[in-house]
Amino acid sequence: MQAFNLLWGKLEEFMITLSLALMTLITFVYVLFNNLYAPFFDLADAYPSLENIFLPIATFCMTIAQEMTWSVALTKLFFAMLIFFGASYGVRTAGHIGIDVIVKKFSTPIQRQISIIACLACLIYAALIAYASSQWVSAMLQANIGAEDLQHFGIKLWHIGLIMPIGFLMILMRFVEIFIRLLKGQQNGLGLADEAKDAIKLQETEIH
Repeated sequence: MQAFNLLWGKLEEFMITLSLALMTLITFVYVLFNNLYAPFFDLADAYPSLENIFLPIATFCMTIAQEMTWSVALTKLFFAMLIFFGASYGVRTAGHIGIDVIVKKFSTPIQRQISIIACLACLIYAALIAYASSQWVSAMLQANIGAEDLQHFGIKLWHIGLIMPIGFLMILMRFVEIFIRLLKGQQNGLGLADEAKDAIKLQETEIH
């Protein structure tokens, strides 16, 4: 079980890193080609004797930029992956900010009881969204609609939609882990980030 959790955690981190890297790379390449052809056209006009060199380069860059209509859609896809894998990763690493000022005023047993109720609400919400999104993906699968600007790559709308039920299923499983730990008394809260506490620690570090 420990090996599975380690593998799962590494997979989350890999997918987040991959999504962010591909988003950055695709955007960089598109912006590069979209802004590169104009200077070469200008150089071809300025130096007619070198037109045979600069003009093909400018034409090539412009053609690539015009054909990269898929770049925005693909960037959105990787951004969606980043959001959902990041949400699951945030639950695991206490990355989500918690508003629990009032809860912390109660005794530890009561804090744990409130956390159990809150965790149940999170489980219900994640399960509902995972189910509803899976129904939507099923409908898109039957409709067999191509994804906008990505259909020529064979990518269908349901391929993109899969990230939502998968993402919420991962979030659901993370909250199941927290729920089990709460029932066993291994933790008293949802493990959310305390922004105020982190800010105070940062300030104390800077002072020292």
